[in-house]
Amino acid sequence: MSTTPAQQKELFGHPAGLYILFFTELWERFSYYGMRAILVLFLISASTGENPGFGWDEADAISLYGTYTMLVYVMSIAGGWVADKFWGQKRTVLIGGILLCFGHGILAVEALWAFYAGLGLIVLGVGGLKPNISTMVGGLYKQGDERRDKGFTIFYIGINLGAFLSALLVGYVGEVHGWHYGFGLAGIGMALGQAVFMLGQKYLKGIGESTTEMTPEEQAAKKRPLTAVEKDRMKVMLISFLLIIVFWGAFEQAGGLMNIYTKQKTDLSLGLTIPLLDISAIPASWFQSVNAFFIITLGIPIASFWVWWKKKGKESSSLLKMAVGVIIMGWGFLFMSAASLEYEAQGASAMYWLVLAYLFHTIGELCASPVALSFITKLAPLKYASLMMGVYFAATGLGNKVAGLIGEYSQSAGELEIFTGIAIFCTIIGLLVIALLKPLKRLTHGAEDKEVEGLEQEGFELADDEVK
Repeated sequence: MSTTPAQQKELFGHPAGLYILFFTELWERFSYYGMRAILVLFLISASTGENPGFGWDEADAISLYGTYTMLVYVMSIAGGWVADKFWGQKRTVLIGGILLCFGHGILAVEALWAFYAGLGLIVLGVGGLKPNISTMVGGLYKQGDERRDKGFTIFYIGINLGAFLSALLVGYVGEVHGWHYGFGLAGIGMALGQAVFMLGQKYLKGIGESTTEMTPEEQAAKKRPLTAVEKDRMKVMLISFLLIIVFWGAFEQAGGLMNIYTKQKTDLSLGLTIPLLDISAIPASWFQSVNAFFIITLGIPIASFWVWWKKKGKESSSLLKMAVGVIIMGWGFLFMSAASLEYEAQGASAMYWLVLAYLFHTIGELCASPVALSFITKLAPLKYASLMMGVYFAATGLGNKVAGLIGEYSQSAGELEIFTGIAIFCTIIGLLVIALLKPLKRLTHGAEDKEVEGLEQEGFELADDEVK
């Protein structure tokens, strides 16, 4: 990863390469989240009928979902290592994208071998693409550039624009016209993302190159032993990964337990039939788009809030934002507890409980997830830049597996107990991190303070309240 990118063409105040990566990730996430939206529903659908699935029981379906999503992200360690050691981020993203195109294409085939082969190729493809495209975003900005966090927020909006569209389009096609047509549509999205990345190479020159294409200074940094400061920063990153596991272990109930709850226990009727779509009830998979919709609409306001909060001289470290995000996301499950109580009393729960839950999940996600991506690019030593991004996504994958285990356990423990327990646990963990904030910040050795130093070196004038 180049730490000193050459002067590049800018668009809307950011390097033009950001928008190439934005649209590449948009379509890659369209394919991933589109498939995710219908995966569990496909697995639990009866094996006979107009739109047959595999006819699995719920526990097995959630178990496969947890294992699959874990492997998708754990493979990011290998993808990051390959990029750091051999290919560079750019080439690894390219190859990962090709594997994803084949994987999603094979899923459109109605055969058991195609199902598992497709999932396997997607695991390999995401492992190559996901950590390295995120690292490339960081490489677009010089050290100390305060636009970095905003750039990651824009990038994050691209992710969720893809997720929003996919849940609506792939979800509708899969549930109404056929599961494998839905899988095929997801594959078309991935092909579009790959085309964007390949056509936009001129805006990514010097970003994510292999070791042989780095400057002598960058190659020397790759070979240099870690300093004491870098070792401390590695420690705080590893600690932050535990917070990531907790966050995604709760959040990823969306694709499993909450998805099944929506299908089976929520009143989805509209009271009328939509003529063009020929539906009288909202497809359960559509609720997978609610989170993405809120991210698109709330992403910039929440990012702006934290900028305002920092200018007021308030504590605004990445670790604080992540802890607050875990707490707020956890509180969203209290609405699911209310939904469970309503179901027990009336035999169905209202849709607005889901919307409120996803709203709080989204606010928590916007506080924690894009900030965590940016945090890693600030702290990771150059020689381990992609690898540490891979470890971050591996932590996300372990969180996904935890989510699957929790979903399985809910089949015997009860949904009310699970939802309430998640809310309590997330609140405790978030408060614990806030209590330990000062010693954890000392381990970063002022890495985030460099945003201020960098602005001064570039000749920016800073108001007094921005340097506090």
